Amino acid sequence: MDERKIDIGTITRLVAEDKMVWRNHILARMQQRGIKIQDVVDCILSGEIIEQYFDDYPYTSCLILGCTDKGRCIHTVCALGQDKVWMITTYFPDKEEWHDDFRTRRRKV
Repeated sequence: MDERKIDIGTITRLVAEDKMVWRNHILARMQQRGIKIQDVVDCILSGEIIEQYFDDYPYTSCLILGCTDKGRCIHTVCALGQDKVWMITTYFPDKEEWHDDFRTRRRKV
């Protein structure tokens, strides 16, 4: 097992403790996409890690699939470092890029 592997339990604990760093990029994307902070928090607290990016710098990051309080699927990319969750970006997954379960990317032709 890769020692850099991110555990969803660690992420949810840190989010529950409000140990999050909101980068300018995610805040701008949230505004553009009509996503609220609570949507991102709900995504993480209800979510599962569907991809991990071990080569990301400065911290390994992951893609979480979760749901808003209205039941809409949402993706959030975040990283763990310095005992904080670093919020990177968030979006509503596109059915053209993702299969119906929003866990698996469609292959590009």
